[in-house]
Amino acid sequence: MPANNDLRLVDIDDDGVNRAFREDVLQGLSEEQKAIPARWLYDDAGSQLFEDITDLAEYYPTRAETEILRERGSEFAEAIGPGRAVVEFGSGSSVKTPLLLNQIEPAAYVPLDISGDFLRAAADALGRKFPDLPVYPVEADFMRRVELPEAVADMPHLGFFPGSTIGNMVPRTAVDLLRTMRETLGEGSMLLIGMDLVKDPKVLEAAYDDGKGVTGEFNLNLARRINRELGGTIPVEHLRHEARWNDDFARVEMHLVAQADLDFEVAGKRFTMSAGETIHTENSHKFTRRSSHTLLLAGGWTPVARWLDSAEQFSLILAEASIPRSAP
Repeated sequence: MPANNDLRLVDIDDDGVNRAFREDVLQGLSEEQKAIPARWLYDDAGSQLFEDITDLAEYYPTRAETEILRERGSEFAEAIGPGRAVVEFGSGSSVKTPLLLNQIEPAAYVPLDISGDFLRAAADALGRKFPDLPVYPVEADFMRRVELPEAVADMPHLGFFPGSTIGNMVPRTAVDLLRTMRETLGEGSMLLIGMDLVKDPKVLEAAYDDGKGVTGEFNLNLARRINRELGGTIPVEHLRHEARWNDDFARVEMHLVAQADLDFEVAGKRFTMSAGETIHTENSHKFTRRSSHTLLLAGGWTPVARWLDSAEQFSLILAEASIPRSAP
C-alpha cells in the first residue's frame, strides 16, 4: 500500500528554519575547532549526493553491506523471525532495504529521517515495491526518542541502521544514540546495524575523497545549505574538501579547509576563519569486533550475531535490547 500516516516531528520556526540546525551551526562555528554534526550533511541535495557516492568505485561499504544482505538472507530470516515492524533510522536505500524486507516477512515498515522530501520519496518508492506492506514514514530527528505510529506500537520491532552511520559519531554520542534507539524501539526489540572495519588507510581515505569529486561536493553542500537556509554568506569557492585518517581515534575525518582568510555571517552572527583553518564536518569511525561489541553493550544492546562480506571489509551485527541489570 502507499505511504500513509506521514508524521512530522521536526521543530521548525515560523520562518521555516530548523531550530536544531541553526543552533548546532552557530554553536559549532563558535568553537575553537569549528565543527558541525554530520547529520546536517543530509538535506535533500546532500541525501542525493550520498546516494551517488554509494555507486563510486572507491566507496566499498555499500557493495560490501549489500553482498552480506544478498548472501546471508536465510540466516537473517532465522535470527530475526517474521512479523516485526522494521524501523529504519534514515531513509531506506533503494537496494539495501528491499533486500532485508524480502527476507524477513515484516509486518510494517517505518522509515525515520530528518530530510522530509527525501524521506517521502523513498517511502513512496518502497511502497510501490511492496504494495501489501504498510509503510509509515516519520519525519523526525532520530537522535532523540521518537514516538512510533500507533499502528505499530504493539508490534515487535527491528531497528535497521545500515551504512555504518553510527561511525559518524564520537563514542559518547554514539552510545547516547544507541540508548535512544532502545527507548524508541522498546523492550524485546532487535537492532541490525552496519559497522565498517579498520583497514588500510589508503583504502579508507580514497573512499572519502573520490577521483570524481562527488564526496567533495557532498561536503561543500553543507556550506551551501547554511547559506541558503540560515542567511549565510560563506564563500564556498574558498573552501576545499579534505579527508584524513586519524589513527589515534580509528576514524576518517572530513574537513572543509579555508583556502584564504574568510569573514562571513550566519543567521546574523559574524565569523572568521584563517587560511588553513577547518570546519570539521564528519567522522567515520572504523571498528574491530571487540570495539563494535563494546559500543553496543554500552548503548544497551547485546550482540547475538555478526556477518562479514567475503573481503572482510564490513560487518552487519544483530543485537537484542539488553535486559537491565543492577550488577555484573
